[in-house]
Amino acid sequence: MSVVEQMLDTRSDRRGDGIEERVRACIEACGACAQACVLCADSCLGERAVAELVACVRLDLDCADVCESTQRVLSRRTGEDDTLVRTLVKACAEACRLCGEECDRHAARHEHCWVCAEACRRCECACRELLAAL
Repeated sequence: MSVVEQMLDTRSDRRGDGIEERVRACIEACGACAQACVLCADSCLGERAVAELVACVRLDLDCADVCESTQRVLSRRTGEDDTLVRTLVKACAEACRLCGEECDRHAARHEHCWVCAEACRRCECACRELLAAL
C-alpha cells in the first residue's frame, strides 16, 4: 500500500463517489511523471548534442510543473466543486501528451527520453481516466 493510498484511506471526508481509486492513481502518476521529467531534463542538459534537446528540456520542465500542481490540488480534493480539478487534470493530460511526443522523438538515441515518454503516457492515461469519472 502506497503512502498516498494510506493517506486517502484515512480521510473522514471521503465523498463516496467511487472515484477514490482514480484520484489515487492520478496523484501517483503525476508524482512519478514530474520526477521523470525533471530527471530527463537534467539528463538532456548533460548530452553532447544539448542544442538538439532544448525543446525537450523546456517541455520536460513545463510538464513537471503542471504534474506537481495537479498532484497537489488532487491531494486537497475536499471541496464539492470539481471545476478547477477538471481544468487542471485536462491541462496535465495535454502537457503529458506533448512532452511524451517530444521525448519519443529522441527516445532512439537517449534512453532517458524513452523512460520519460513512458511516464508521460502513464500519467496522461491516469488523467484521462479521472476526467472520465469526474
